[in-house]
Order: sequence, then C-alpha cells, then structure tokens
Amino acid sequence: MKIKQTFCFSAILLFMFWGEPAMATEEPVFTASLKEGAFEVRSYPALVAAEVSVTGTRDQASSAGFKLLAGYIFGGNTRRQSISMTAPVVQSKPGSETIAMTAPVIQSALPGSTGAWTVRFIMPAAFTLNTLPTPNDPRVKLLELPSARYAVVMFSGMAHEDDVILRTAELNTFMAEHALRAVGPSALARYNPPWTLWFLRRNEVHIPIAP
Repeated sequence: MKIKQTFCFSAILLFMFWGEPAMATEEPVFTASLKEGAFEVRSYPALVAAEVSVTGTRDQASSAGFKLLAGYIFGGNTRRQSISMTAPVVQSKPGSETIAMTAPVIQSALPGSTGAWTVRFIMPAAFTLNTLPTPNDPRVKLLELPSARYAVVMFSGMAHEDDVILRTAELNTFMAEHALRAVGPSALARYNPPWTLWFLRRNEVHIPIAP
C-alpha cells in the first residue's frame, strides 16, 4: 500500500548574515511504495531546486554550499514579482524577495571529479522556475528536477564520511534484495542545522532507481 507522507519538522534557527532567526517548515511530498525499518522506496514529483557546485571535503562543501544557498533564499535575489508566502520566512534586506526555508539540504559528488560536490535546496512547492526570483550570485543555479523514484535509508548522527559510506553500502544491499536498479549516484540529505545535537539529527542517503 502506498503511503502519502508530508513532514513538518523542527524549526531551524539561522542567525546568518543579519542576525534574524528563520524557520524551516516544508519538505517535499512523496509516496512510499515500500518501507522496511530504516529503508524506503519513494516516488517524488517534479521539484524545483537551487543548487551550487563547490569543492572540498564533504563537510567543507556542505558548509560552503549551505551559505551560498541560504544567501539566495534569505534575500540575495532580484524581485521578479510579489509572492504570497504560506510558510514562515526570514526577514531580508529591503527590495529583495524572501523564500521559505525547506529541507532537506541535498549533497552529491559531481561525476568524474574528486572533491567536487553539488549542494541543493529544494524550493517550496508554491514556486516554479518562472516565479522564483533571480539569484544575485551567478554561482546559484535554478533548475527543475524531473519526477523520480529513490531508494532511501534514514539514519541519525553526524553523517561523517564513514557513516555515509556505511549507510550507502547498506542501502545497496537492500536494493539488491529487492531487485532495485540504480540509475544515478547516491546523495546525502541533511534535515538539520549544524548546531543540532548529534542524536537529534536526521539524515538520509538517496539513490535514484529505475521506475
């Protein structure tokens, strides 16, 4: 049986750039066709994302990418039109657009590279590519992600490199047991700000799979 799930998760307090708090509230809607413990098979609709390409270790790239993307949604953009917000937003500089904070922050390695990563924020469902404000920073790219199916494993903790490698191996085993075929590289999804206590953190490894 497919279970449609949406999540409202804990508020994220960010004191970046202007010292004002922000809250994260929205996560993408998906359907889960299979669930076994920490493992799920999910189908996501088409989504709109903002992404940057950064270099460094996984943690260094995550931090750098988060700052660039947070700068965009917290006001580092040009106003295209008035947008009615239905979720809590951060305060921003006058003359800029604010965008609701969402989760997770998704990080994946760039194919064929060493130490190069893509970091993404999924945009709130109310936005399309045509209604999102244009980023001021040219490093921030807006794109539409097609609908896709993913094998997912959930885990808590700090999501260090060894943790991600272990969880990815476990997810590959789960996929083999259920004859699920990968059609792309894995990605790490983080749902919490950096100061969250390790045992309260929520992380996931996602691997895109064939329909």
